[in-house]
Amino acid sequence: MAKPTPTFICQNCGSSYGRWQGKCDGCGEWNTISEETNSLAPTGPGRAARKGRPFALSPLAGAEGQEAPRLSSGIAELDRVTGGGFVRGSVLLVGGDPGIGKSTLLVQAAASLAKAGQRVVYISGEEAVAQVRLRAERLGLASAPVELAAETSVEDIVATLSEGKLPRLIVIDSIQTMWTDTVESAPGTVTQVRSAAQVLIRFAKKTGAAVILVGHVTKDGQIAGPRVVEHMVDAVLSFEGEGAHHFRILRAVKNRFGPTDEIGVFEMTGEGLREVANPSELFLSERHRGAPGNAVFAGIEGTRPVLVEMQALVAPSSLGTPRRSVVGWDSSRLSMVLAVLEAHCGVRLGGHDVYLNVAGGMRIVEPAADLAAAAALVSSLVNAALPPDAVYFGEVSLSGIVRPVAQASARLKEAQKLGFARAVIPDSAKTDAKDSGLAITAISGLQALVAEIAALGSEQNRPAAKARRQDG
Repeated sequence: MAKPTPTFICQNCGSSYGRWQGKCDGCGEWNTISEETNSLAPTGPGRAARKGRPFALSPLAGAEGQEAPRLSSGIAELDRVTGGGFVRGSVLLVGGDPGIGKSTLLVQAAASLAKAGQRVVYISGEEAVAQVRLRAERLGLASAPVELAAETSVEDIVATLSEGKLPRLIVIDSIQTMWTDTVESAPGTVTQVRSAAQVLIRFAKKTGAAVILVGHVTKDGQIAGPRVVEHMVDAVLSFEGEGAHHFRILRAVKNRFGPTDEIGVFEMTGEGLREVANPSELFLSERHRGAPGNAVFAGIEGTRPVLVEMQALVAPSSLGTPRRSVVGWDSSRLSMVLAVLEAHCGVRLGGHDVYLNVAGGMRIVEPAADLAAAAALVSSLVNAALPPDAVYFGEVSLSGIVRPVAQASARLKEAQKLGFARAVIPDSAKTDAKDSGLAITAISGLQALVAEIAALGSEQNRPAAKARRQDG
């Protein structure tokens, strides 16, 4: 029998090496490579090769291929992100920072399905059964017929779930605590996580049960473990939120059975997570009207229009290199907007510190926020408050041209529903704004927006300057 051969595997990206080294060539991280032992199967003339076994083939145009049956979770925001519910035999990977509310969300979903008459099994590898019950009691779900277990061996889990009535939903919290006998390494290592996930995925595909795997995240916010696990599962959901804010955002990073740009918004309360049907109203609930540097951006997350407030602060800097800080938006996108303002609009920001924040902890990824960010920056620079009933959206090109964005009519409809009266949009989007009911200001270049805000600042600052002269 061959001796076990040591293998050195990076715990961050899963790269394999024949010897130990301090830095991983795959991801560039230091001190992430650890030794793992792989037991090789005995080979030689005394051992015959395993013969393949035939399996049944199914036609493509069969009854099973018409539409993937879905299981509604009973939580509308979760169903929105997954594409309408859990698909039979699918495997979902849910990641998020510690304490963000992953277990709370899954306990609520499990209880909702169990109350609907489905068999639901919740397996925790980090908490005892009594601890899970305490959370359920705090959420008012202690009476839900959810089956609980505290187990970490995937072989024992699969053997137990195979007995009796097949579960419709299985929650594994978390995949980093699971281990399998086929691998000789500690739980949580790359090899164990990958092997344990493979066993559970095989069970889901064979039986048709939906499986949810909870995954830890690294300090960068990425799901810990090898990236191959994300490729093995059917959907990857990211649960996001700031500790200082009371709402959470569930975002689909990957989804084989639905869109990948949908978000679900939840509010963390003393009784668990509450769905937010109108996130725009939540994000704008504490908006400071009439303050310079604030602009409302009409964005799109998937098929849902979302209005958020972008806050900017431009202040003179005493440093040789001014600060550039951004929260909730791409920092490289901010640098591009600042460069366009300086090069094409004559806005001198080289001697100013620039801070940009998306209020409420929302993270914006679409380039349509360029126009709102530019309006907030110029507004703060000239100390001019933008109209509180106006929304902004549009992509800014490197030449200063404001380019059109998708779904302009949906953005304007959401703004009109929330009481906004005017909108600043790209000139090419005027045709989509005919029946919006808003006063439309269509601009073709960023220079027009800067000139309008500068004139607004002169008008607002004129009474204050007159009062100072009279006092002097």
